[in-house]
Amino acid sequence: MTNVVICGANGMMGKTVANCISKRDNCKVVAGIDINTTQYSDFPIYSSPKDLSESPDVIIDYSNPNTLDDLLEYCLVTGTAVVLATTGYSDEQIAKIKKTSEQIPVFFTFNMSLGINLMVELAKKAALVLGDRFDIEIIEKHHNLKIDAPSGTALMLANAINEVYDNSLQFIYDRHSHRKKRDKKEIGIHAVRGGTIVGEHEVIFAGSDEVITISHSAASKTVFAEGSINAAIFLKGKQAGLYDMSNLV
Repeated sequence: MTNVVICGANGMMGKTVANCISKRDNCKVVAGIDINTTQYSDFPIYSSPKDLSESPDVIIDYSNPNTLDDLLEYCLVTGTAVVLATTGYSDEQIAKIKKTSEQIPVFFTFNMSLGINLMVELAKKAALVLGDRFDIEIIEKHHNLKIDAPSGTALMLANAINEVYDNSLQFIYDRHSHRKKRDKKEIGIHAVRGGTIVGEHEVIFAGSDEVITISHSAASKTVFAEGSINAAIFLKGKQAGLYDMSNLV
């Protein structure tokens, strides 16, 4: 049995994780963390990690980048493993996450969906085969409540593709301020926000007289919740280190 604490327990993803765990017999939610401490299930919700009286095996975080410092401090002091599923981290915060993984098990990825992680590998393969003969554009679409843009997943895709080109490509966000012809050495990244779109990502390889598109669409938040729960179960008992979906699959 894996005992889980959900950070961001009263958010949409937090509640989805709690609902998914309630249907399993290999893990259990023992507490939640949220600035909104309204209880909706049989586990208590605290306003801060330092208030926890339970001792979880793993914390699943779907909160806000602003909570990272307090969360990592708690995990370091207690030796608790953590699954970081929040998006919008700065480069400095990502560096801190990597540093923390030297002391405790940390599972960190920009997207918990197995399908998205397969999409990353397909995009890298396409970039390798197509070389510099195709222009690359990435379009991501999310609901109107999402704060960060572009999405962490769009950046994950762009970074993975750029690795194929020895990180020689420049990321261009939108084009209204670029009054010039498209450069071959760039990846265009575009964000759409509207309605209740759960998450859609599209990588376009546009060549001469042909276009290749790799896309992924999530129909519900459950795919991300299940991925993070699987990550938490995987992480229990692991040695300190930085883990991601490639380790899980």
